Amino acid sequence: MTGNPGDLIEIPPPAVRLGETFAAAGHQLYLVGGPVRDALMGRPVNDLDFTTDARPERILQLLDGVASSTWTTGIAFGTVGAQVRGQACEITTFRADRYDRVSRNPAVEFGDSVAEDLLRRDFTMNAMAVSVVDRAFVDPYGGLADLARGVLRTPAAPEESFGDDPLRMLRAARFVSQLGVSVAPEVVAAMTALAGEIERITAERVQAELNRLMLGKYPRRGLELLVETGLADHVLPELPALRMAADEHGQHKDVYAHTLQVLDQAIGLEDRGPDGAPVPDLVLRWAALLHDIGKPDTRRFVETPGGGQQVTFHHHEVVGARLAKARLKALKFPKDVTDDIARLVFLHLRFYGYGRGEWTDSAVRRYVTDAGPLLPRLHKLVRSDSTTRNQRKAAALAATYDDLEVRIARLREQEELDAIRPDLDGTEIMRLLGIPPGPLVGRAYQHLLALRMERGPLDHDAAVAELHDWWAANRPE
Repeated sequence: MTGNPGDLIEIPPPAVRLGETFAAAGHQLYLVGGPVRDALMGRPVNDLDFTTDARPERILQLLDGVASSTWTTGIAFGTVGAQVRGQACEITTFRADRYDRVSRNPAVEFGDSVAEDLLRRDFTMNAMAVSVVDRAFVDPYGGLADLARGVLRTPAAPEESFGDDPLRMLRAARFVSQLGVSVAPEVVAAMTALAGEIERITAERVQAELNRLMLGKYPRRGLELLVETGLADHVLPELPALRMAADEHGQHKDVYAHTLQVLDQAIGLEDRGPDGAPVPDLVLRWAALLHDIGKPDTRRFVETPGGGQQVTFHHHEVVGARLAKARLKALKFPKDVTDDIARLVFLHLRFYGYGRGEWTDSAVRRYVTDAGPLLPRLHKLVRSDSTTRNQRKAAALAATYDDLEVRIARLREQEELDAIRPDLDGTEIMRLLGIPPGPLVGRAYQHLLALRMERGPLDHDAAVAELHDWWAANRPE
């Protein structure tokens, strides 16, 4: 690239205003890190990050009259936040931190130059800066060249960078997923050697990085990097464990490859935004990734009539749901997200009992009610789980699921399936049987609900008759 790369970066009006203010006071101000990288990649720039030689107290003074509001939650680390002309900005004093290699929290030391500040950053493509005032481009560690080549490298030696902050190793996998970049061999080697250091990082921060990875454009690549380097052994051990299990369809070398293909296919079924790009569904993606994690614990080899062996994974969906819930709980996921993912894992095999459409209407109703609001995701997960290379078999499975969805739609239209209730409510049950609130009302209600599921809607007289028949058989002495 010829000329000044800084000329390619549009400086937003709030940044210009800040630059003028800092320059008038004799201070430097640089747009730095992600905003510079994204601008050079043609990606949208949202929040603005700056670095400056001004100390935090001086930053606050300079913002007075320029910012509509400021916040100082990060001032201990030299960062002051501000709202400038409706734009969120973070301004941080040049830093030259030291790390204790026990936690990931640095002993904050302010630096004297932008080059020194850039050296402490995670990757070279995030270690570029442009002066807000004169657009001077600062790139002492070759970030622009790495960005052009799509290669992730560290400004300092990777062993030093990851030793200082092990979370950067997960960030590497996240950037692979988000940006589609590759990772320099020496960075991969350092990640492999230091994988165990990730244990220093809190579960909440690990979860946040894994979610960003899962929501990226290429999550499979990020996950493969985690497995390749051994990081997954520490943060998501259920994933590399899948390499030990053979897939029952006999179409893949292992369940690990099958799982990654299911994830890719689930992404392909996600809803689309106005630009035609997938709208990432975190719950669906996690369910696709974890749907078969019960297989290693349920793998059995059984003799076949011909004297050979067949591998089975009976009830792996039950074991998998339990393992998924335990892993997500350890990663501090919210309970509702954990429950939804585990529920999808538990239900993902239910369809295979449908055969060629032998399910009764009752079974279809139960499929819908058991899935509840997760039904659209369950549809996508089940369809994604077909990875056979046999086109005839794949087409048959798709057609069978098409038939199930048609039946669901028909029943829903007929019966308002999403709100299935017994034909008599609790109040009417108590009135008809002359009983007070208590366990008997609940038992009668469940009996009528089972009838509703089995036979569909009953007219009022038929429901009353069924209730009296049940009461005759179950009335206490």
